[in-house]
Amino acid sequence: MERFALASLLKWKKSKTRKPLIIQGARQVGKTWLMKEFGRREYEQVAYINFESSDSLKSIFKEDFEISRLITAFQIETGIRIRPDNTLIILDEIQEAERGITSLKYFCENALQYHIIAAGSLLGITLHLKTSFPVGKVDFLTLHPMSFNEFLLALGQEQLYELLQRNDWPMITNFKAKLIGHLRHYYFIGGMPEAVSSFISENDFDRVRTIQRNILLAYEHDFSKHAPSEIVPRIKMLWQSIPSQLSKENKKFIYGVVKQGGRAKEFELALAWLTDCGLVHKVQRISKAAVPLVAYQDTSAFKLFILDVGLLSAMGGLTQQTILMGNSIFSEFKGALAEQFVLQHLKIRQNIQVFYWSSDTSRGELDFVIQHNDRIIPIEVKAEENLKAKSLKSFFEKFNPTISVRTSMSDYRKEGWLVNVPLYAIDSFPF
Repeated sequence: MERFALASLLKWKKSKTRKPLIIQGARQVGKTWLMKEFGRREYEQVAYINFESSDSLKSIFKEDFEISRLITAFQIETGIRIRPDNTLIILDEIQEAERGITSLKYFCENALQYHIIAAGSLLGITLHLKTSFPVGKVDFLTLHPMSFNEFLLALGQEQLYELLQRNDWPMITNFKAKLIGHLRHYYFIGGMPEAVSSFISENDFDRVRTIQRNILLAYEHDFSKHAPSEIVPRIKMLWQSIPSQLSKENKKFIYGVVKQGGRAKEFELALAWLTDCGLVHKVQRISKAAVPLVAYQDTSAFKLFILDVGLLSAMGGLTQQTILMGNSIFSEFKGALAEQFVLQHLKIRQNIQVFYWSSDTSRGELDFVIQHNDRIIPIEVKAEENLKAKSLKSFFEKFNPTISVRTSMSDYRKEGWLVNVPLYAIDSFPF
């Protein structure tokens, strides 16, 4: 499989201002594979250390951060003679080593000749604890589940992928049936690498669901293992409520759906935990469309999405037949999958902030509003070919953005103030 993040890693390697790199991302999005594959392609040697399984090195940083001593320990553990010019050092699950993250500061200050990548499934949690963090001494890369474009490449659909990159809309329309078919598969399979790899090798939807359920169980195991015991029940309740929250017409997150009489104060730590470990995306409401959007966010109103559309469909118990063939009782949740799909692909893009908008006096809401550099772009999501765009029209009349986007299963078309982008092309559309 091909991951676009490999290009970012190559850019990091060649950078004259390279620092130790931290890769963030939820468990099982492919961080370990990415680091090892990058090392295999670009270095003669890879010194791989997993602090979760290496008891002998968990306390290596407690004594001091003397570089030669640390390199010697890495060499003994891996059996590799580390050379700065040809070796990639991978420090996986670095949060499991006491002061491991702090050590990156000393590699930056005293040994920049070494190429070091660190990663961890719960790094976001660790960074918010009382850990001495090397501010300004590391580079960052966030890894998400595989995108729809990466999914197409994994399926061997290079020509469809290249067609989307060219934005050749007449030709894209000619092959929309194939693209819609792959999109519906992606709604079921999602972008978790193990699920994608299994589908490619076995073409078994039941096996994909089993893998997804196991991933979800592993996440819940992490709740119990790593979160403070007093908030574990609330984390589980909040996490398990997300599918029902997204199935509502108004998708604003309501604590009363999590628990009758639930209040923000009761769940704020649980929400912070889920957000910090990369399992949840929090999209704030804005009251005004002006730069910067963050200045106009309403911190009391937000929507929650999870990291992957395939996991969302698994949480909802959706079958292959329901997603691929359609079902009349599936109509509301179909909208949830479409919004989840769009949101996670907006999150992949660099330098884009994502919010949503609703009028103070109207019950309607606009699914997403993004800021890309100094441009504000409203986006309305339609699961099928329903082309009514009342909220988008209302937003346009109020704020007059230079471009307004509706994304749906309908063909590409530009109609004055509005452009319709097919859902299967949203990952390639040049905002």
